[in-house]
Amino acid sequence: MKRILVTGGAGFIGSAVVRQLIDETEATVINADALTYAGNLESLGPARDHPRHRFEQVDIRDRAAVERLFRDHRPDAVMHLAAESHVDRSIEGPAAFVETNVTGTQNLLEAARAHWEGFEGAARDRFRFHHVSTDEVYGDLGPDEPPFSEQTPYAPSSPYSASKAASDHLVRAWHQTYGLPILITNCSNNYGPYQFPEKLIPLMILNAVEGRSLPVYGNGENIRDWLYVEDHARALRLVLENGRVGRTYNIGGRCERANLKVVQTVCQILNRLCPHPDYAYERLIEFVPDRPGHDRRYAIDDSRIARELGWAPKESFESGLEKTVQWYLDNQQWLDRVRTGEYRAWMETNYRHRVMEK
Repeated sequence: MKRILVTGGAGFIGSAVVRQLIDETEATVINADALTYAGNLESLGPARDHPRHRFEQVDIRDRAAVERLFRDHRPDAVMHLAAESHVDRSIEGPAAFVETNVTGTQNLLEAARAHWEGFEGAARDRFRFHHVSTDEVYGDLGPDEPPFSEQTPYAPSSPYSASKAASDHLVRAWHQTYGLPILITNCSNNYGPYQFPEKLIPLMILNAVEGRSLPVYGNGENIRDWLYVEDHARALRLVLENGRVGRTYNIGGRCERANLKVVQTVCQILNRLCPHPDYAYERLIEFVPDRPGHDRRYAIDDSRIARELGWAPKESFESGLEKTVQWYLDNQQWLDRVRTGEYRAWMETNYRHRVMEK
């Protein structure tokens, strides 16, 4: 594929995809991002100024702007990662999640359909619309229930996961109704370099280094499967290149951990890499009131992508987390620039009833 349109390509996962496409393929990448609070062109590294990288500041809620993207760049494939993705923010303001994740996806689907229908022959056969989603659409698992498979019924719990479930259904409907050649992937919790610091792992790293409270929701026993972002990006590229049209693939890190265990592991790594002279970082852990609708457990059965496409994660949780912690310790300038007034206002809103200082 010579031209790949990546939506949300300045975000956490999207920027990892763009970096890999530029470093490891010959494709021209059209990077469309609205540059909201979580979008940052600095996350692209050297790919930002590469001659095969084209950046377009586009909000996918703007139908006319989306249609112009397809007219101007004529992509051979779409990798759709643009989304509002933070559960806590969706609880505070669900409308933005519906507008971006549902209406924005519908705009892309219609523009992609018109674009694809204008192709003939090999170009038409080659085109793909790859929609990147989340395991949160499947809802909640009990401690002894089997992991989510591609056949697990949808049962979203939050406004965020409900909006992503709706977008998944739209993508399938455009395939069934119009024949648009689609692919869907549902991933587990990502972590790694360049993640916006309101998410669990970077928040814990930064708070610990600054001597602030490490807020853990409820009793900390909520369990997630953790996937290193570079492993996820490799899986997304593999699905785009070799996945079966109309197929869904679950992507997981094969690493279930309770949130409390994740925070404790971050503290243990920091105790080695950046020791505090007076105390171990575990001292900063503080249990805070749980958020509404907090799912107990997510787990991924990734046997389909392993069997059909030969994918497996390269990083263990321990190796990936060590790399992640070291990256945040080494990139204070990036952090200073993304932790703007808007970020600080959000942290104040989300944790206004919780103690953040020790």
